[in-house]
Amino acid sequence: DASDAVRVADHITRTLSAPFTLESREVFVNTSIGIALGTSDRERPTDLLRNADVALYQAKASGKATYALFDPYMNIAALERLNLEADLRGAIERGEFAVHYQPQLELSTGRIAGWEALVRWMHPERGPIPPIAFLSVAEDTGLIVQIGNLVLEEACQQAKAWQERHPANTPLTMTVNVSARQLQRPDVLVEQVVRALEKTGLSPGSLVLEITESMLMGDAEHSVDVLGRFKDLGVGIAVDDFGTGYSNLAYLKRFPVNALKVDKSFVDGLGKNPEDTAIVEAVVSLARAMGMQAVAEGIETTGQAELLRALGCELGQGYYFSEPLSADEASALIPRFFIHRG
Repeated sequence: DASDAVRVADHITRTLSAPFTLESREVFVNTSIGIALGTSDRERPTDLLRNADVALYQAKASGKATYALFDPYMNIAALERLNLEADLRGAIERGEFAVHYQPQLELSTGRIAGWEALVRWMHPERGPIPPIAFLSVAEDTGLIVQIGNLVLEEACQQAKAWQERHPANTPLTMTVNVSARQLQRPDVLVEQVVRALEKTGLSPGSLVLEITESMLMGDAEHSVDVLGRFKDLGVGIAVDDFGTGYSNLAYLKRFPVNALKVDKSFVDGLGKNPEDTAIVEAVVSLARAMGMQAVAEGIETTGQAELLRALGCELGQGYYFSEPLSADEASALIPRFFIHRG
């Protein structure tokens, strides 16, 4: 029965998790197992294999090195995922992705200093689909590389258009998010960035690539090399979600980083939670000491904006100032800049 299968699976995963020596090197193996039980004599072997495969996928999605027992609801989830993946592939071909822009403001002056480019899927039947609903599938399937390139080129083109339209103002920077899958293919990513800059004529110093803290620290030595290539191009680097994971400060010193982004989860607690306030203050101070900009995200209240300004945080973004806007809406916003509220 199920308990027998689970007992065996647990024994296998625990046994294989122990390191072993291969040619004088210590090697580790993670094992994921999918379990399916026959429920009737009419069930075909191929059905059992398919169900076990669905359970295996669930085990891997749960963090690997574990097992999962097949549940009929898994089939529904797997079918929905397959449909989403098929829709996603078609969406790229049909040009259903749009780029929206959220302003980043100088907290000391209220002037717009730049924008963050955020992808939106405008599904013709289901309407706008939020990134959280499709980015993980795009990442798993590798489609994120194509989507990321579309966003990169459109964002660079828009930034160049804004700079030409407002030549008297300080050049607006454009921040574009980079996924883990893109970072794993540095040659492709560098080629895409170079091509986008050359195609649009945008100065490399006006482009900022945003990478999460966990991505950087996942393979720090690799990240040092990759980010060094972007530094040579003159492209800026921002670290997103800073403080939410484990940061090796020795590596942070080696990364050619221009900005640290204070995560929304800490900004939410500003002035209410002493620990959150202390973390925000520490990140801002660290950024200043290392010659980087501090950027707070997820600002939603006057109090948060004022506290961040008092702490010396240079830039901020969030719904308090503006939600992500279409290119036309954002264009109308630039000449007005911003006046401090409250």
